[in-house]
Amino acid sequence: MSEQTRPMTPGSSDAPEPITGAVARILSARELVINRGSDHGVTQGMHFEILAPEGEDIEDPDTGDLLGSVDRPKVAVRIVEVKPKLSVARTFRKHRRNVGGIGIGGTGAFSRIFDAPKFVTVYETLKTTEETWENLSPEDSYVSVGDPVRQVLSDRDDA
Repeated sequence: MSEQTRPMTPGSSDAPEPITGAVARILSARELVINRGSDHGVTQGMHFEILAPEGEDIEDPDTGDLLGSVDRPKVAVRIVEVKPKLSVARTFRKHRRNVGGIGIGGTGAFSRIFDAPKFVTVYETLKTTEETWENLSPEDSYVSVGDPVRQVLSDRDDA
């Protein structure tokens, strides 16, 4: 089977297997390159998960038997640029954070609590230990070159 042909899911005649690959390079706190591109079926806007290299073993709580393992996603990314053999992906999950006060009003040492709220949008980052253009600190890192990536096929709320 060629890399361009994606196998179908067993028991389903129309559900494709997700595209899989690996992190090829960390570009910044929010961007990375995967080793799959248009030659492999990747298109702009696709979502991928960066996975831990090894799955999480799950034991049966009643018997202690190993039931199997599940993949541990580290971070979700969206494809923003596609070339034949590689794609650039960026984190996209975000939340609003109040960096202002609580809006009561006032002055003095405690004035910040009386200041109006000021919300900013904060995006999830890759938290990588690899050297990047922004040189992220290792204590804030966890995505690495070589980590597996898998296309997210479902319409999840967080994807």
